[in-house]
Amino acid sequence: MDDGEWVLVRKPAEKDIWNPTSMALADTSKPLKVTFSGPAKHWTDASPIGNGRLGAMVWGGIASETLQLNEDTLWTGIPGNYTNPDAPPALAEVRKLVDSGEYAEATKAAVKLSDHPSDVYQLLGDIKLEFDDSHIKYTEGTYRRELDLESATATVKYSVGDVEFTREHFVSNPDQVIVTKISGSKPKSLSFSVSLDSKLHHNSQANGKNQIIMQGSCPGKRIAPKASVNENPKGIQFAACLELQISEGGVVSILDDKKLKVEDSDWAVLLLVASSSFDGPFTMPAESRKDPTSESLNALKSIKNLSYSDLHAHHLDDYQNLFHRVSLQLSKSSKSNLKDGSLEMKKVKSSTTNLYFSKSEDDAVSTAERVKSFQTDEDPSFVELLFQYGRYLLISSSRPGTQVSNLQGIWNKDIEPAWDGAPHLNINLQMNYWPSLSCNLKECQEPLFDYISSLSINGSKTAEVNYEASGWVAHQVSDIWAKTSPDRGEAVWALWPMGGAWLCTHLWEHFTYTMDKDFLKNKAYPLLEGCTSFLLDWLIEGPGVYLETNPSTSPEHMFVAPNGEQASVSYSSTMDIAIIREVFSEIVSAAEILGRKDDALIGKVREAQPKLLPTKIARDGSIMEWAQDFQDPDVHHRHLSHLFGLFPGHTITVEKTPDLCKAADNTLYKRGEDGPGWSTTWKIALWARLHNSEHAYRMVKHLISLVDPTHEADFEGGLYSNLFTAHPPFQIDANFGFSAAIAEMLVQSTMKDLYLLPALPRDKWANGCVKGLKARGGVTVNICWQEGDLEEVGLWSKEQTSVKRLHYRGTTITAKISRGKVYTFNRHLKCVRTYSLSEAAFS
Repeated sequence: MDDGEWVLVRKPAEKDIWNPTSMALADTSKPLKVTFSGPAKHWTDASPIGNGRLGAMVWGGIASETLQLNEDTLWTGIPGNYTNPDAPPALAEVRKLVDSGEYAEATKAAVKLSDHPSDVYQLLGDIKLEFDDSHIKYTEGTYRRELDLESATATVKYSVGDVEFTREHFVSNPDQVIVTKISGSKPKSLSFSVSLDSKLHHNSQANGKNQIIMQGSCPGKRIAPKASVNENPKGIQFAACLELQISEGGVVSILDDKKLKVEDSDWAVLLLVASSSFDGPFTMPAESRKDPTSESLNALKSIKNLSYSDLHAHHLDDYQNLFHRVSLQLSKSSKSNLKDGSLEMKKVKSSTTNLYFSKSEDDAVSTAERVKSFQTDEDPSFVELLFQYGRYLLISSSRPGTQVSNLQGIWNKDIEPAWDGAPHLNINLQMNYWPSLSCNLKECQEPLFDYISSLSINGSKTAEVNYEASGWVAHQVSDIWAKTSPDRGEAVWALWPMGGAWLCTHLWEHFTYTMDKDFLKNKAYPLLEGCTSFLLDWLIEGPGVYLETNPSTSPEHMFVAPNGEQASVSYSSTMDIAIIREVFSEIVSAAEILGRKDDALIGKVREAQPKLLPTKIARDGSIMEWAQDFQDPDVHHRHLSHLFGLFPGHTITVEKTPDLCKAADNTLYKRGEDGPGWSTTWKIALWARLHNSEHAYRMVKHLISLVDPTHEADFEGGLYSNLFTAHPPFQIDANFGFSAAIAEMLVQSTMKDLYLLPALPRDKWANGCVKGLKARGGVTVNICWQEGDLEEVGLWSKEQTSVKRLHYRGTTITAKISRGKVYTFNRHLKCVRTYSLSEAAFS
């Protein structure tokens, strides 16, 4: 300041508010980058970038390049009627068959309760770049492609002769634009053509000398084998506008009225904006007043005075505010590292301890090679990368105001994607949002709450007409139109009216992490009320003392009925009752907080709670999946529905229900290790809740297997070369489930308790530090450990004062965490340092 200039000082990232005092932290990790050895050969080799609404897959081609584009509101269809007036008599028939023990017949009859399928997520199109023939002869060994998670930027570099070409791609949330910069290291070295294309019905044409406009439409109904040619309503309309900026001296010309050709430029910047006519789930596309083309052109006008540097700076400020809230460092034991001559040792000294970390000598190896080698090297830094990749994908696919992150996030290349790309409500959509709270990305969950609100509107009609019930209901699969009726087809997947109830548990969880009473009162409670009203009506008196759900399924799983036939429909599946028990507990707690404990609805809930069937243990010692101990024809089934009460629920706990925990342990052994990616990550979280670090880590290792996209059917679970998780094919849920499960291994919490390193695999991640994780009660948690033992803990809360019981390996202490203060606890859980958050901002 001596020279009279002002210096801009940024406030520290959340992960930097606390640092340990008794040990020095080395930067031990490899860069948070997904790296590739060549251009993409398959879609799952491409790099995903996005801002929640707009997405792109960067292939990294040399002579020709493709950016495959998505916009999250492009779906088939129109708002639907999600009611079936013929359902009540069909329901009565099914219930009678169940009561008579005719489960196979009930399963067949339940098809009458099914409805039409969901609509289908679509794609936007492609940016296609064609370079001159000299690029085919690029210099071998110069090619580099990477996705940098720190900056949410995909980069491609290679050399042709003595010219290095660089392409940078990112998607800005504040400016709502996909940005590409292409440059050559020598003046006038850049020449290429650019065009827009789409698999959807569209037209594309140049607009002046520096723009291309593509206009198109989504099908007004999903593709069906027997679709009537005459019945094709107007679907969602869309537009994409690409604007080209080049350096002074470069030349742009138009080819075939739809391509732009650049010659002799130093650099070029491509700006792609897109919009659709979608105006909410209740507006017919034909009645929408939104004009996608004018919206897109206006979006370009709004950023016309921003340079590439401006756009990049806005993007980084926005993205890093979210991404830099959490850091994770993991390393093997210094003892094991010293025995391994392939690792370069780094010794970091502090006043009281020495901490050893390892650093690989070869940082140029591709991420795919790291996946391949994990089964032998078990590189902890790869776990860091995959953990942070899940957080990156959530930031990139779900932001306030966007649609929910669907089965593929926002990334999709197909007109008919696997499982329609639709949100599935029997695990997949919920798993997408598991990391939003514990991994410190609460804003990213806002689209889910907007979606639940839409479901509650349609779901109230479904509940009233189909089931003659109050409140609202949603089933197993939905879409952008907030479909709430059952899916088409067999009862084993279609008949599952618990989707909305499971989603409602996210509302309460959001409150427990944020302690936002306004959110609880204005957003969460009304939705919980409607959900609870339906559940109370859906429960019916059984022959004994318990209330029943009838009909009932355990998602996507069959059982062998007493007569030897396979069936899926019975009564009171364990998952049904576990979800209802969770929702009832949550609304009672919410009513206490909001002063509504004397409401009539709460009285009905309290009356119903003791009449819910307890979770039961089967003859073989596992958790019973159904109300009766039916034979299971597929003991290795992918779903773990009957363990909902353990995770993500809270009714099975190590402290309070040890017998059920033992049965859950047996259930996981019985299910086995194989399964799709989402099943694997659910198992990690379940083992973590059982405080079983060995098996949690076994499932971590199980996931990290490289999938060959040309032989997908040979795999169960695994990772593609771009780290997308596989069912197969690609489903994004396991990427999110992995991040949440790793957080669960390191920190677990209730409103009053904090469990430190409950499932840490001490022999695999002997040294480490995690900073910025969130715990219930509004507390931010930071933990460092050394040679498998706790070293220090940092806790702080911005807005809440709370009393927490801290638990670590049999030691429990009670600590008051005052808002605005940062507390450091040593390995004995003794508070050794306190300072204010305001001090941390300038330390």
